[in-house]
Amino acid sequence: MSAKIVGRVWKFGDDINTDLIIAGKYKLSITNIDELAKHAMEALIPNFAERVKRGDIIVAGRNFGCGSSREQAPLVLKHIGIGAVIAESFARIFYRNAINIGLPAIECRDTSRILDGDILEVNLLEGYVKNLTRNEIYSIKPIPPALLEILASGGLVNYVKKYGRLPW
Repeated sequence: MSAKIVGRVWKFGDDINTDLIIAGKYKLSITNIDELAKHAMEALIPNFAERVKRGDIIVAGRNFGCGSSREQAPLVLKHIGIGAVIAESFARIFYRNAINIGLPAIECRDTSRILDGDILEVNLLEGYVKNLTRNEIYSIKPIPPALLEILASGGLVNYVKKYGRLPW
């Protein structure tokens, strides 16, 4: 993971739950991540997984990842190439699952000016998002250093393999 992420926006609203990210009917019947990931966000955007380009960014409103605590939700997003998820707020379990698998989950107080198709540059170390399409800068909630270390390692398991310990 790079400290800078540049990608095209896929814009969603409030309360995007884990069943919308990856439906339970697939989670329970498909164990192969390549097959499972093909169904990411399909209830909202048919063929979403096929249309995403590596590094694209999901932007949403409040309460992204609410619902059940299925860890497959952030996993399929990372697997199809999503570079980061930016939302006004996250369900806490989704946030931790995302960080733990190495998918940046970034809180931005107001995402209303970011539109579908905009190109964003996210700087995790300096704590801002620059909308390259609109030439605007948005502040983001700082990610604690320990969590940045987990992200830089590609997730918690990789961090522990690398350092032989947890980061706290």
